[in-house]
Amino acid sequence: MCEDEHHGVGRRALFVTGAAAALTLGTVSFPSEAADAARASETRTVRGTLPTGAPDFVYLPVEVPAGVREIKVAYTYERPTVPAGTAGNALDIGIFDQHGTELGGRGFRGWSGGARTEFFLRADDATPGYVPGPVREGTWHIALGPYTVSPQGLAYEVTITLTYGEPGETVEPVYPPSRAKGRGRAWYRGDCHLHSWYSDGRRTPAEIAALARAAGLDFINSSDHNTHSAHAHWADQAGPHPDGELLILLGEEVTTRNGHVVALGTDPGTFVDWRYRARDNRFGKYARRIRQAGGLVVPAHPHATCVGCNWKFGFGEADAVEVWNGAYGPDDEVSLADWDSMLVASVREGRGSRDWIPAMGNSDAHRDPDPVGTPQTVVLADELSREAIQEGIRAGRSYVAESKAVSLSFSATGPKGEHAGIGGRLRVDGDDPVTVRLEVSGAPRCTVRFVTDQGVLHTSAVLPVSGSGTVEWRTTAQYAAYVRAEVRHEAAGPLPGALAAFTNPVFLGR
Repeated sequence: MCEDEHHGVGRRALFVTGAAAALTLGTVSFPSEAADAARASETRTVRGTLPTGAPDFVYLPVEVPAGVREIKVAYTYERPTVPAGTAGNALDIGIFDQHGTELGGRGFRGWSGGARTEFFLRADDATPGYVPGPVREGTWHIALGPYTVSPQGLAYEVTITLTYGEPGETVEPVYPPSRAKGRGRAWYRGDCHLHSWYSDGRRTPAEIAALARAAGLDFINSSDHNTHSAHAHWADQAGPHPDGELLILLGEEVTTRNGHVVALGTDPGTFVDWRYRARDNRFGKYARRIRQAGGLVVPAHPHATCVGCNWKFGFGEADAVEVWNGAYGPDDEVSLADWDSMLVASVREGRGSRDWIPAMGNSDAHRDPDPVGTPQTVVLADELSREAIQEGIRAGRSYVAESKAVSLSFSATGPKGEHAGIGGRLRVDGDDPVTVRLEVSGAPRCTVRFVTDQGVLHTSAVLPVSGSGTVEWRTTAQYAAYVRAEVRHEAAGPLPGALAAFTNPVFLGR
């Protein structure tokens, strides 16, 4: 074993790209003669310390000689005690191969963030989060992501082991189909923000699929943090099943330092880069990358309070926004209000139903006891296929429910029988009478609120313990440019109760 030291800022090159900086450390070399059959493996250990204010990404180049069968990386770092209110050390890790670290390039081979302390790659297998494939000769880069650094600095140790020998057989990936057996044009339930053990989750795809079926879901979206490595491990969870077919969409939670975005339903094997901040002015490029790969751009939990979670990229590129994430809480209430303000702005600016951002809800489930399908987005689609589900989400033909027990039917009707449902427009004159109607089931002791661009204009009596009821309200397009419904649990205080369900709006007027 050989050791190297990278203390503080020594032996480095600093590359500035836009407003972001990346630190490149000194190269770790392995002698080519180590590939001799007499030496089965070779190890190097690198130690160093990153100061407070270190760049977002620190690259450790590794010269990989020919004849390597497997690369294995392990790392540790110190976690000193820090004062209350001060961030401690947190160090993420991943790797790029001989194609380099260029943003959006071909070099990405895996990322585990802070979920694992070691990983390996070879042609026929890899640690979850990493992409199997040949370990080819050239300069690889271990990517370190100092998420937070304590005042004492971040002391780290990285150990690289190369194992020599004949490479295994590269496995051809198999992906789930883009269509499942559905019910024709119908309401389909889905959860599009889920984490498996291919990032920081603790569940296998099989476990997630079983929980999704138990939650009454028709579709899910694979959205592991900053890696597409799970895509090739979902195929055997789709297709015929005693509890019904499950449509499995493939994506990624693109986890930047300035917010997270769910890439929903991209082409199999699509990698979307995350190494930028809002000030770098790069998000538009990667939002287009998601769409070019057939996916939807969905900012996730925009007002979450975790480090790096708060959304700072704006909503100009969004196809939908995740307003409700997991168990309903104060950050979801803020997200809901913020989304409603965006609806008001679209009406004020004359865009109305032509240009607005639909809302959705997902569980963001990682591990037990996180429930899959709480909440779930219920989408009106022509069939159970990737394109049809995406088209329904993009058009806003959807509502969000806390579980499969809750069902809604929401519509607006004009004086001549004109009719519009969720996400549609009821084309009536400004003073024409409009009847808004919500049928709800599975919401015992809940209250229905009709929310418009003027605020909450109607609140129902409490629904019976059966959880079923019908609420009607009469208005005009002059009085309400749109109407959406909220079903809320009984409030424990002056604030409104937690959501049981809510709809996207129906727009009123010409």
